[in-house]
Amino acid sequence: MNKQRYLLCLLLAGVMLYYAVPRINLYGDGLSGIFTISWLGLCLLVIAGNLSAMLFTVNKKKNEQKQVAKSKPVRRQSMRSFG
Repeated sequence: MNKQRYLLCLLLAGVMLYYAVPRINLYGDGLSGIFTISWLGLCLLVIAGNLSAMLFTVNKKKNEQKQVAKSKPVRRQSMRSFG
């Protein structure tokens, strides 16, 4: 479910970037230029964060299977009988 959320956020960030780039002034002076640079930087950080989270998540099922395969079988000790 998390991968679907990451994909949705990635697509929404891409749509906002696609919509905003033609409308913003890349070479603006003063506050306009600072806003443009900071907005584009934050948008790229959002895209990078969602992409890395989507690519580098560990599945719980695979992780549990690896732990079961790595664990050593329990060695049972026989009970001593005194008789």
